[in-house]
Amino acid sequence: MDSPVVFRPEHPAAAYVRFYEALSPSTIADLKLVAHNDIRFKDPFNDVTGIDAYTSLLGHMFYAAPDIKFNVLNCAYDGDVCFLQWISTGTVKALGKAPWNVSGVTEIRFAEDGKVISHIDHWDAAAQFYERIPVVGWILRFIRRRVSVD
Repeated sequence: MDSPVVFRPEHPAAAYVRFYEALSPSTIADLKLVAHNDIRFKDPFNDVTGIDAYTSLLGHMFYAAPDIKFNVLNCAYDGDVCFLQWISTGTVKALGKAPWNVSGVTEIRFAEDGKVISHIDHWDAAAQFYERIPVVGWILRFIRRRVSVD
């Protein structure tokens, strides 16, 4: 699916979005073209610094979810910061064959050279991941019902 997001052609976010939407095991090495050597990547499960650590994390992601794909739906940017709304789809090998959809927002910041220096993902790991795990999910859904306003 083509991204509906439109950037000024020279904006560095455009190259980063193209990288992520085309990401596959064979394109992971292209990260160095759009990310700074000292990039920090953070999501609900990981917090790594450095392009080697980030590249390794992406490799592990494809091991755990071989068919994962990302689609950027919207963006907002100003200066050296950009927010991307996205959805990822794929299957997690260890958790069965049912497809997973995770939606979130990424905050990216750019270094002076235009490469991404910080990539921080914001998404609800409890509702979009843990609640789908059989026993853990039941407990979390029970707690959610107990603390939510009816």
